[in-house]
Amino acid sequence: MLTQKPAAEGAPRAAGTPVDTASLICLFEGRYVPLGEANVSIMTHAFMYGTAVFEGIRAYWNAEQGRLYALRVREHMERIRSSARILLMQDLPSVDELTVEALEVLRRNAFREDAYVRPSFYKSTQAIGVKLHGLEHRYYIFALPFGDYVDTTVGVKIATVSWRRTGDAAIPSRAKIVGSYVNPAFSKSEAMLNGYDEALVLTEDGHISEGSAENIFIVRDGVLLTPAVTDDILEGITRAGIIEICAELGLRVVERSIDRSEIYVADEAFFCGTGAQIAPIIEVDRRPIGDGAVGPLTQRIKDRYFDIVRGKVPAYAHWVTAVDAG
Repeated sequence: MLTQKPAAEGAPRAAGTPVDTASLICLFEGRYVPLGEANVSIMTHAFMYGTAVFEGIRAYWNAEQGRLYALRVREHMERIRSSARILLMQDLPSVDELTVEALEVLRRNAFREDAYVRPSFYKSTQAIGVKLHGLEHRYYIFALPFGDYVDTTVGVKIATVSWRRTGDAAIPSRAKIVGSYVNPAFSKSEAMLNGYDEALVLTEDGHISEGSAENIFIVRDGVLLTPAVTDDILEGITRAGIIEICAELGLRVVERSIDRSEIYVADEAFFCGTGAQIAPIIEVDRRPIGDGAVGPLTQRIKDRYFDIVRGKVPAYAHWVTAVDAG
């Protein structure tokens, strides 16, 4: 059980120390307060109708350097502002302001382990009625210790699910809208209750879209394929990063629609995302991918990625921001 309060402001907490998450420091309605005090009414519009947007930002602890590195904070803040505009939210804080506040939340919690930052803009008006206009909005930022979301070592076994990804003309997947995540929740639970680790989700026309909450790459004949942004995917920040890494490694990436059967004959496959990181796929619909083990290109990309996010690769210093210990 998480029972221990966090260290005093600016003081490091030993790795693995139990944490009372309610006492972690968050930014809520313009003030830094314990997470347990950051509450909203059950009549809040976002609670009743899912009218909120969010981001997930990882921060990685580098034990050798004794430093915490936040990953691509500005890119995430740019995306959350785009998501908020899709939900008719205006007068948003700048990317610079949001970046500083996210780093401050991390600093105040003094993590000495991997962490996860969750900013969200939400419709704060207390009102009954389905709409987006004429509602006030507020935002918060919290952070907590966070390990793997899905397996990143031996690989995951996945299954194509019956649910389809919501289309751009229904609920746009390029915006991280809270209410839309009921769709991947259906997919994730169907896969897991049927004995799999993750879901493979198709578009309405039957092309591969994503996992439940991850972008996907497959490898065929040394070429990496990933669904196009028009296949109802989240325009993933990690996905873009993988493409950048592949360019450095001399690997070709093609963005296009992918048939379901193509993954059956793929040499390798993996999920990626801020939460998922790089998660090798070793089986789909009870068919092994390649030889049923983590593929060499996947392993090469994964190793490079984890070195980058922990601040070990100077050429990728633009990806990470060291968190001031105070």
